[in-house]
Amino acid sequence: MKSCLRAAKGGLSWVRPVSMTAAMTTILHVEDDPNDTLLFEHACRKAGVVFDLRAVSDGDQAIAYLRGANDFSDRMKHPLPNLILLDLKMPRVSGFDVLAWLRSDKSLCQVPVVVLTSSNHDADVKRAYDLGAKSYLVKPVGFEALVELVKTLPDLLAQA
Repeated sequence: MKSCLRAAKGGLSWVRPVSMTAAMTTILHVEDDPNDTLLFEHACRKAGVVFDLRAVSDGDQAIAYLRGANDFSDRMKHPLPNLILLDLKMPRVSGFDVLAWLRSDKSLCQVPVVVLTSSNHDADVKRAYDLGAKSYLVKPVGFEALVELVKTLPDLLAQA
């Protein structure tokens, strides 16, 4: 199966032909480091995990995407996610701010959020769970460990 990375106004989007069931599974990856975004996409391919992966590069874009605002108004092109992978430490609007906003929005508060961040501070973990994160994962150091982490995503989706 051929895949490609498409640059869009709202960020990067990984496009891959998938089965109808997998195509309905959309994950929004909110990550301010483009290298981490690309590494995550490569890990998904290597792990053989197939879903519609959408990426935005900061909290402002995440909220705009989830609201369907601005460049994200077309829900055929920018479907609501079944799962959000959220970095915490981002400029302007942090992952914590996105979580708080998301949980206050009645139409989106049930979308499961998995925090995927480099922080392993107890205070960050507690705050993320207090704000409604479903799971808290620390970004692994090596690529193979990231591939193994990615393999757990289908289980997280099944539990959502």
